[in-house]
Parts: sequence; C-alpha cells; structure tokens
Amino acid sequence: MCTGKCSRLVGLSLLALALACIVANVLLMFPNGESRWAAGRITLQVWLMGGLLGGGLVVLCTGCSVVRAGGKGCCGYGCCGNRCRMLQSALCSAVGALGGLYCLAVSAAGLASGPFCQTANGTWASPFKELSESYLRDRSLWAQCVNPPNVVLWNVVLFSLLLALGTLETALCAAQVLNGLLGTVCGDCRKAADRAGEGL
Repeated sequence: MCTGKCSRLVGLSLLALALACIVANVLLMFPNGESRWAAGRITLQVWLMGGLLGGGLVVLCTGCSVVRAGGKGCCGYGCCGNRCRMLQSALCSAVGALGGLYCLAVSAAGLASGPFCQTANGTWASPFKELSESYLRDRSLWAQCVNPPNVVLWNVVLFSLLLALGTLETALCAAQVLNGLLGTVCGDCRKAADRAGEGL
C-alpha cells in the first residue's frame, strides 16, 4: 500500500476516534446524563479531560495533518513526492501519540479510583479509592454509591471506552510515525500507480 493512501486511512480513523473521545469525556461530566450532578460532583480524572484534550483535540489536529499527507504534495504528485507533508505528519503523529497516552493514563487512573458519589450515610466521597480489593471485580460494592444513580456503571463504561480509544490512537499514531518517515525517505508511490493505471 502506498504511504499516501495509508496516511489517508490512518488520518480518517484518527478523526473518528478523536470525536468519540470528545463525546465520551463530555458525557463523563454529566453523571447519569443529568446536568444537576455536574457541579462539584465529578472526579479529578474527569476534570483532567484526557478524552477532550489528549485523545480529543490533540489527536484531532494530528488526524487533519495525516489526512493532508494523503493528498497531493505541496507541488502536486511527483516533484517532492509529498515528502514535506509526510515528514510533517510523522512529527504531528508523535505529538498525537502523546495525546493518546495522556488519554490512556487518565482513563486508567479514573477506572482505578472510581467515581465521586453520595454514599449511604449521605456524605460525598470516592468510596473505592481506599479499598484493598478492586470494585471492578466485585459488583456488590457498587451499591455504596447512592447518587448519582448508576454513576459507577456510567464511569466504568465511559472510562473503559476512553482507555480503549486512547490505546488505539496511540497505536495508530505510532504506525503513522513509521509510515510518515518511510514516505519522507521514499516518497509517495501513487504517481507511479496512477501512471500504471492510465496505461491499462
């Protein structure tokens, strides 16, 4: 596969993953989908915005750069062989990988510490932080959170989604760094492929 076509495919995938991260992070700010729990009722990991900033905006910018690298070069096909944009996409992808790693790290921390919720005695706390066993393995512990309703499931699903998306983003960005460097050295093969297609 040509480096340019590969860049376009990776870039479009990164754009979709980044938008999914942004949506998941925004949903985390509204436990159980209700705005009344948002003010002062969410964890530090949600406020760190791993999905909105790292896996979202950073990877979104990276995706745009990578998609552009899959188009014509600065002076059309041929000439520099699209090397300038491929090098730019490799550098942007390195930054994008850091954004994906940030999303991954924040999501893992959010899963480990659990949600901030109102417990049975009426106080607001993070009841799963100090437990010796993981609340993820014992669903009976989830009953400790009374409000917001279903907050544990809400956090587990969305942070797990962000963890998976951050992992995919990091892997795709790392692959694009290699693809971009290959395209910088070898150029884009699409001009030769286009000529071969015209000759058929």
